[in-house]
Amino acid sequence: MYHPCVAGRLEVIAGCMFSGKTEELLRRVERARIGRKHVLLVKPALDTRYAPEEVVAHHGRRLPCFRVPQDPSIDALHEAAGWELEMADVVAFDEGNFFGQDFPSLCEVLVQSGKRLIVAGLDLNFRGEPFGPMPVLLAQADEVLKLSAVCVVCGQPATRTQRLVNGAPAEGGPEILVGGLESYEARCRDHFVPPGHPAQS
Repeated sequence: MYHPCVAGRLEVIAGCMFSGKTEELLRRVERARIGRKHVLLVKPALDTRYAPEEVVAHHGRRLPCFRVPQDPSIDALHEAAGWELEMADVVAFDEGNFFGQDFPSLCEVLVQSGKRLIVAGLDLNFRGEPFGPMPVLLAQADEVLKLSAVCVVCGQPATRTQRLVNGAPAEGGPEILVGGLESYEARCRDHFVPPGHPAQS
């Protein structure tokens, strides 16, 4: 028996902080809208930087969005977005790393329903370890774009996110700590200082 193909797909944009992940997410959202696609833009409720009801890139580009819990379900998406979810051709999630371990299953449900899914997020946490659901999403993705930033120490491509406390590399703390330029900077592999390791002079 013939089964028609489902048009859904998963695109993942990954990298360290300040690598342009949100910029790329918003670029794809705007291109989809130019193509007359209905787009639902979503972010985790705990991300209150810049503007609560907008996805905002570090350089100021912004678009309105819906906010959902850290462990979103289809019901939570319906509650937040209502008919917008049903109408959406494209569903775009910013800060995918902040979502729970069930997030990839939700993404798979949306893809199987025929939606184009775009997820942007940090692939590594401040310890240099895989962050939240991102490893699973990267494995499941139909397309992966990995971006780099610029190392603030040497100017080479940066792939790590350095958490700072009083201007020095953090020695510990929770995995999730929402912040921007005041709390984080991009580092290359050589200049990244994981917690518990002395900074090199």
